[in-house]
Amino acid sequence: MGAFAGDALRAAVDELHGWSVEASEAAITRQFRFADFTTAFAFMTAVALKAEAMNHHPEWANVYSKVDVRLTSHDTGAVTERDLSLARFMDEIAAKLSSPSQGAPSGAG
Repeated sequence: MGAFAGDALRAAVDELHGWSVEASEAAITRQFRFADFTTAFAFMTAVALKAEAMNHHPEWANVYSKVDVRLTSHDTGAVTERDLSLARFMDEIAAKLSSPSQGAPSGAG
């Protein structure tokens, strides 16, 4: 699976919501914020099931309503389509879990 780099990586990440490219271009990152711990955990559960099915697992940390995510393909040491696909899935799940009064979860930029 080919790795993304340079302008191609930035263009691909620009199509996502709230994701950033690490300076090394080895990974993409985002911080998701939810209303509470239960919603954050629901997000992580949905993503865990998808990641397991893809055999592609995120690096992440959770503190209360916040989930910090780092995606990279360890076999290539870079960002691949698998990372972008999982990022798109995470964006979709986060949007579904957001209440109308909250709007979309915030991304760390």
